[in-house]
Amino acid sequence: MSDFREQALHYHAHPVPGKISIELTKPAETVKDLALAYSPGVAEPVREIAADPANAYKYTGKGNMVAVITNGTAILGLGNLGPLASKPVMEGKALLFKRFAGLDSIDIEVKHRTTEDFINTVANIADTFGGINLEDIKAPECFEIEKALIERCSIPVFHDDQHGTAIVTAAGMLNALEVQGKAIEDAIIVCLGAGAAAVACMELLIKCGALREHIYMLDRKGVIHTRRDDLNEYKQLFANNTDKRTLQDVIEDADVFVGVSGPNLLAPEDLKLMADRPVVFACSNPDPEIDPQLAHAARNDLIMATGRSDYPNQVNNVLCFPFIFRGALDVRASEINDEMKIAAVEAIRSIAKEPVPTEVLTAAGIDKLEFGAKYIIPKPMDPRLLPRIAKAVAQAAVDSGVAQIDMPENYMT
Repeated sequence: MSDFREQALHYHAHPVPGKISIELTKPAETVKDLALAYSPGVAEPVREIAADPANAYKYTGKGNMVAVITNGTAILGLGNLGPLASKPVMEGKALLFKRFAGLDSIDIEVKHRTTEDFINTVANIADTFGGINLEDIKAPECFEIEKALIERCSIPVFHDDQHGTAIVTAAGMLNALEVQGKAIEDAIIVCLGAGAAAVACMELLIKCGALREHIYMLDRKGVIHTRRDDLNEYKQLFANNTDKRTLQDVIEDADVFVGVSGPNLLAPEDLKLMADRPVVFACSNPDPEIDPQLAHAARNDLIMATGRSDYPNQVNNVLCFPFIFRGALDVRASEINDEMKIAAVEAIRSIAKEPVPTEVLTAAGIDKLEFGAKYIIPKPMDPRLLPRIAKAVAQAAVDSGVAQIDMPENYMT
C-alpha cells in the first residue's frame, strides 16, 4: 500500500468514520430546553410553517442546508461504481460546503431503476433543503435530471460537474486569453470530450462571447460533425459542418485546447500545431491530457491549466460552488440562472488580477503571485472568494428576478 493511499484511508477512518457529523444549535440540557426543542414547544413553529411555508426559513435550518445528491454513475474519474461507493466523495463535498461557505450539507446516495425514479426521489424530498447540489451523474442522463428537477423544485438545483467546472474554466479562460492578447470572440477552440463538463464549459464560454462556429468538439469517435447520425441532442449543438475528422485536423492553428476527457490524449506534436500563444486547459484528473512538463517543453509561449493542485492554474470547482450556493441561499433564489453563473465568472477572474494577500501566499507555500501566465485563477484558500462571489451571485439573483428576498443590508461586508 502506498503512503498516500494509507494516509487517505486512515484520514477517512479515524478518529471516527467519515468526514461530517451533526451538531446541535440550541441548548438541550434542561427539561425546559427539551420541552421547547420537541414536545410541546415544537408545535408552535409547526403551526407557523403550516400557515406560511416561508416560515420554514425562519424556524428551521432549511435556509442554510444543501443536499449533495448522486447515483454514483460517474464518480470522479472512476466511473460507475454505484451509489454507496460515491459516499466518500459526497461527504467530501459536504465538508467543502461547511469549510468554505459555512453551509450545512448532507449527502444522499440514491438507488434507482430509471431516470424518472431518481428525479421523483429527489423532487419528493427537495423541500427539506435550501438547495440541491447534484454530483457525479453520468451524461447524458445528467442533463435530463437537472432540467426536470429545476422545473419541479422551488429551490436552486445545480449539477456541479457541469456548471462548477464551466464557471471556473470560463473565468480562467477569459483571463488566459487576456494575458495572451487574444479575444474570446476570435478564438478557435478545440474541446476534447463531449460529456457533461464539456458541454457545460462550451455553452458558458459561448455566453461569455465565444462563437459556436469556432468550437470543435470531439468524442471517442472523433470530431462531432453534421454528417454523423449517432449524436444525442447535446452533441448535436456542437456539430460542425466540416470535413475535419481528427484531433490533429482541428487543432492546427487553434487558439485554445480544453480537455475534459482522459490522460495523455494530447501529444506534444499536436500541441506544436496550435496557433501562437495558445491556451491549454488539460483538466482530466488525476492525469491530464498532456503532462505540463511535456507541454512546456514543446511550447514556451503557452498558458496551461490542469485540475491538479501541484501545478499552477488549478481548475478547481471549490473556487465557486460553495460561494454560489451561499449567495443563492441568502436571497432565497429559486434557481441558479445564467446571470448568476456569469456574475461568478466575473468575480473569480477579477480576484486573480488583484494583489494576493500574504495569508494566501503562506498557505500556498510560495513567496509571490501576480496576474500572468502562472496565475490566472485564484487559489482556493483565498478569503476574498466567499464575500466577492456570494455577493455577486446574490445581486445577480435579485437583478434577474429569481430572489425571493432582497440582499441583506451590508451583506458580506
